[in-house]
Amino acid sequence: MQPVSVSSCLPEDFANAVLIGRVWRPAPVNGPAVVAVRKGEVFDITRAAPTTADLFDRPDALDIARSAEGEHLGNVQDLMQATLDAAPDGLRLLAPCDVQAVKACGVTFAVSLLERVIEEQAGGDASRAQEVRDTINKLIGADLSQIKPGSESAAKLKAELERRGAWSQYMEVGIGPDAEVFSKSQPMSSVGFGADVGLYPTSQWNNPEPEIVLAVNARGEIVGATLGNDVNLRDIEGRSALLLGKAKDNNASCAIGPFVRLFDERFTLDSVRATSVSLRIEGADDGFVLEGVSHMSEISRDPADLVTQTHGAHHQYPDGFMLFLGTMFSPIKDRDTEGGGFTHHLGDVVTISTPSLGALVNTVRLSTEIEPWTFGVRALYQSLAARGLLGAAAH
Repeated sequence: MQPVSVSSCLPEDFANAVLIGRVWRPAPVNGPAVVAVRKGEVFDITRAAPTTADLFDRPDALDIARSAEGEHLGNVQDLMQATLDAAPDGLRLLAPCDVQAVKACGVTFAVSLLERVIEEQAGGDASRAQEVRDTINKLIGADLSQIKPGSESAAKLKAELERRGAWSQYMEVGIGPDAEVFSKSQPMSSVGFGADVGLYPTSQWNNPEPEIVLAVNARGEIVGATLGNDVNLRDIEGRSALLLGKAKDNNASCAIGPFVRLFDERFTLDSVRATSVSLRIEGADDGFVLEGVSHMSEISRDPADLVTQTHGAHHQYPDGFMLFLGTMFSPIKDRDTEGGGFTHHLGDVVTISTPSLGALVNTVRLSTEIEPWTFGVRALYQSLAARGLLGAAAH
């Protein structure tokens, strides 16, 4: 297995990028802190912005990130290496979000749409996936990536597929007018760079979902972006879409990081639209390697439209939200048996990367065997109060 190079886990232009993160500070602080990375050095700016949600709401967020007074915590590469080394009671990176809701969009790419239909038709049985895949591809006979959701052509395709008995609930959200937006995990439950990610122990068919994640403030403004792994249990969701919560929301099933890159003159929503995301999976027990690259240009719904479908007059998020934009890559390379497709082994190292955002690296474990989630919203505010940081930032 290749050793992780922390220098490759930072944006290629990190010296000029506006990067916001969170760290766990050991004794005597014993609590989380909001940090800004400035030319490779890490500064605790919690006194100016007690939470990242507070910072993202600030109209002067860029100025705060770039110049607010803060305690110097060292070099960012040293911090990332310490996080990977998992030194007990040491300074380490956390997910770069805190009290925000964590939402996710499903089937926003044609390839993931087809894979969700395959899961459904196979009833969550990985051994039937290739047979169903071949049947569905022959039956559809259309390039779904060329169809605009909610359009007249999409409606015509829906009518034809219904006539053939091939319509699916996943087709409805893939090419219909309404996007699938669901709650991925709870505020404060996301894990960050270097952490273990969790699989529900009964799952036998699962995979990472590499995604771009938008940081959106309470006003519905997109303020930045990061990377995410929307860990997916294909067998459980394939048995029934009503098991989505069980398939998606478990201990450490949501990874976000390493940093939120704020939008500025160098990095914008158009940068996100043009991004390509790489995925690498390395097996610890079998030498298995899977690599792939996917492109945001192939998304079927624009990121701004997905935000609008999430936030508006119909639904407000007073603490802001993080929004997964949907997976571009569903790994199907055979691993254990011919025709069985891909599933995780415990110990897999998953790296999701793109030059403008760096790399999110996590190791796969069981959700029942990794560190339990115990530090929630109440613990956060108790910690901030004990440090005299509540109300410290003027809005």
